[in-house]
Amino acid sequence: VQLQASGGGLVQAGDSLRLSCAASGLTFRDATMAWFRQAPGKDREFVAGIRWSGGNRYYGDAVKGRFAISKDTAKNTMYLQMDSLKPEDTAVYYCEVGMRLIASTVRSRDRYRYWGQGTQVTVSS
Repeated sequence: VQLQASGGGLVQAGDSLRLSCAASGLTFRDATMAWFRQAPGKDREFVAGIRWSGGNRYYGDAVKGRFAISKDTAKNTMYLQMDSLKPEDTAVYYCEVGMRLIASTVRSRDRYRYWGQGTQVTVSS
């Protein structure tokens, strides 16, 4: 399994960014793909997740209403549209994949089996 995240950068508060995660080597029909983030000195935090089959979406409380997760099945790519960015969104963002997850476990970091190298998002005030 390979996961390649991209799209991070340095932006100002209130700006937008779109992250991408290109995936390969998966049995996509069983996959839930998600974005987690980790700020310095903090635990990795669930941001958003999407089921590859069916497209159910899940969001962390900190990003509801500002971030939107989506996928392009033709390109095997997941996206995270991040609007109204805040300094507290600063972190390394990781795309991760879990297999055959039930709804109650989508936000649980320990359920994810694969992850990529991460992309840095820095939001200045």
